Amino acid sequence: MTISIPSNAYACSCVEPKSVQDELSRSGAVFSGRVIEVKEERTNGFLSNTVLFEISEIWKGGSESQIIIRTGGGGGDCGIQFKKGEDYLVYAKSSSMYGDREELVTIICDRTSVLAQAAEDLTILGEGKAPTEQVDHSRELNSISSDIWMTALGIVLIVLVAFLVGRRVRKK
Repeated sequence: MTISIPSNAYACSCVEPKSVQDELSRSGAVFSGRVIEVKEERTNGFLSNTVLFEISEIWKGGSESQIIIRTGGGGGDCGIQFKKGEDYLVYAKSSSMYGDREELVTIICDRTSVLAQAAEDLTILGEGKAPTEQVDHSRELNSISSDIWMTALGIVLIVLVAFLVGRRVRKK
């Protein structure tokens, strides 16, 4: 006889897709751009991707030439599998679903899509504006990963110091 213990399961389920106007109004940023880099991260046991875009056109949000977006790692968690070098139309909203802080997030339930498949959205959105502020967020993207390593290193050092102090106290 086999006993199985149920475990938590998380799946993505999207309701009827929102209209372009609804998605535009609920999003904090709407832009088209090319994926420069995708970084995989594990936060609180969940896999997510941080994606750096070079923006070509903006309909809503800031005026910077680059932006960082978070999404799930895929496999039922609503994440979008962005591909480096591919152009996308992105609808993103502020959320803390992938960590402790608010950041721009997009999932498969949003209207985010490969730019070549977004003709209907682009017609409705009309002409966007070009970014006016040139920035380079690649260091910020790389520092996100280094923050995780620095935290892990800090924990290892604390454990090592506690171990050495414990040994010293036992010797006395």
